[in-house]
Amino acid sequence: MTASIKVRRSLERGFADHGWLRSYHTFSFADYYDPAHMGLSSLRVINEDRVAPSAGFPTHPHRDMEIISYVLSGGLEHRDSMGHGSVIRPGEIQRMSAGTGVFHSEFNASDREPVHFLQIWIIPEQRGLAPGYEQTSVPRSEMRGRLRLIGSRDGRDGSVTIHQDVALLAGVFDQGEASTHALGPGRKAWLHVARGEVEVGDERLAAGDALAIDNTAELALPIHITGRSDGEVLLFDLA
Repeated sequence: MTASIKVRRSLERGFADHGWLRSYHTFSFADYYDPAHMGLSSLRVINEDRVAPSAGFPTHPHRDMEIISYVLSGGLEHRDSMGHGSVIRPGEIQRMSAGTGVFHSEFNASDREPVHFLQIWIIPEQRGLAPGYEQTSVPRSEMRGRLRLIGSRDGRDGSVTIHQDVALLAGVFDQGEASTHALGPGRKAWLHVARGEVEVGDERLAAGDALAIDNTAELALPIHITGRSDGEVLLFDLA
């Protein structure tokens, strides 16, 4: 066997409805616990959050975690104890290294429209790092019909720096658009469909669906992504 491939459907995720917040949990989080889904390699959390206008998460602490925010619609207002304050919108990616400890808050920047975003946690390669913050723009045109690197260990190609052996790629695929990623020997991948529909190999995936891939071969494993209906995907290439 050259690879293990498992599908995780959207409705299999954990779900919490707090009124002001509707959140789907890909992996165990807060009151949702599933020992079969505790993360993959260093990838620990993918929460799909929808926050009501003017609502949000009051100031709270984090430590020893790489926290990535990826906004799908609306604006997410961020403030932290390092002195950063910004609004993250579609086409932008934010990375906060909690390290030895940081406080931050996240609120919907609008008093009229909800904000829809993914919050991602990655376990860093070592504990006790200095807290850090980075935000960059990634034009949608650079993700159209291809996988564009948006997060990496060395911050190459304009990606945000993640303190872990991981490559985070994003792509947008409509009918007739396709791309392939070569997953190296012994590496794992998690592919999350943020919206729309795509096909990955023989699997048809819709928004919220995901694939876990473990390449046990001695050669690179090609991951073929084909668009069906303006599918937007995040691909995590993990040690």
